[in-house]
Amino acid sequence: MALVAGIDSSTQSCKVIVRDADTGQLIRQGRAPHPAGTEIDPEFWLEAMDIAVASAGGLDDVDAVSVGAQQHGMVCLDGDGAVVRPALLWNDTRSARAASDLVAELGGAQAWAEAVGVVPLAAVTAAKVRWLADHEPENADRTAAVCLPHDWLSWKLGGSGSLDQLATDAGDASGTGYFSAATREYRLDLLELAFRGRVPLVPRLAAPNEKTGITSFGGLIGPGTGDNAAAALGLDAAPGDVVISIGTSGVVSAVSVSPTHDPSGNVAGFADATGLHLPLVCTLNGARILDATAAILGVDHDELSQLALSAPMGNDGLVMIPYFEGERTPNRPDATGAMHGFRLQNSTPAHFARAAVEGLLCGLADGVDDLVRQGVEVKRVLLVGGGAKSRALCEIAPAILGVPVVIPSPGEYVAEGACRQAAWTLSGDARPPSWAKPAEQRFEAEPAPHVRERYASLRDLTEGL
Repeated sequence: MALVAGIDSSTQSCKVIVRDADTGQLIRQGRAPHPAGTEIDPEFWLEAMDIAVASAGGLDDVDAVSVGAQQHGMVCLDGDGAVVRPALLWNDTRSARAASDLVAELGGAQAWAEAVGVVPLAAVTAAKVRWLADHEPENADRTAAVCLPHDWLSWKLGGSGSLDQLATDAGDASGTGYFSAATREYRLDLLELAFRGRVPLVPRLAAPNEKTGITSFGGLIGPGTGDNAAAALGLDAAPGDVVISIGTSGVVSAVSVSPTHDPSGNVAGFADATGLHLPLVCTLNGARILDATAAILGVDHDELSQLALSAPMGNDGLVMIPYFEGERTPNRPDATGAMHGFRLQNSTPAHFARAAVEGLLCGLADGVDDLVRQGVEVKRVLLVGGGAKSRALCEIAPAILGVPVVIPSPGEYVAEGACRQAAWTLSGDARPPSWAKPAEQRFEAEPAPHVRERYASLRDLTEGL
């Protein structure tokens, strides 16, 4: 029996799963936490991966492995392969000014959308490279190569130590701001613009199931990918499916046969992990809105759901704009959260709880609308991530989103996608393996457009407060 492993190095933790390459049967799994913060020494990722691998029973008997990891993070390496400075993560907003400068220098958002399908925001790697060039020029000068978290971890698994062995895939590279998902080529001129004339080495582009190295235990290393592309692969998402992942961030993405070019910058024109496209909208504020609301009310998440479901649709006019950490989409890094519409009638724990759920869903529904404006077909929503454990969120979602909502059985879908990619690398087949799909629970409801209309009328109140 051939075994394959998938590794998910996310913002908060590292997960490892091992499956039978032919049947997809789960053999074992493990996990380990990551430190909190918006910048991190990549060595912590490596340590967590080692712990997670050990808790999963090791990889000595595994025939192939792939890594899925958080997108955008900037990992800078010197000529000897040493890390120059802690990696800036996607949720580090200090590069917001650098992003707006880059947009202006190329001639505006339309120019970026046409060039690479991505308009720089604080999260995008190009903006972080510009921030480094402006604020830490000595570290910028030391940087011989720039890569992403999954690139670095895959490279460390291979153990060569040579910078020319760095490899990536189109799914993750398309989130850098200097790679075009439409042409599948780097735009080194844009990297040079971002890095103030410097052009460091970037990982070579690997095919979707290409072997990029060999581990110390003799297993093949797949190309890996970004977390969103890995999740779509793990869910076996097809055109017509919109995947909404509610974790640290909120992510709305869809598999598409055509590239997108959104000059507003709301939709990032990413590639997926199979050779297609993955237009994507990302918010900064995800499941932690529910965490914060539960803490404010002094309840656990089950009680939060019970409270939210006891209040009426529309919440008697009480609205939460959940920009607790600023916001990425819409691009408002200085915004704050807000509550509006308090009356004696709705000043209850139940209304407060429902405001958090409806506000979170309205922000994600805006993302679905952004995809539709780019020509993306929407037949149903697949809801995953920690937020999908909320009963209230699952039951309220179809009314806010306006389409049926399917909840796949809980799983580590980024790790699942990486595992499926590893099996694809091992087989060398034309398509990924067809493993059994997870069980699904379906929710439907009458659309409630008045909820979104009320939210839309208030969300601009948060800007700059």
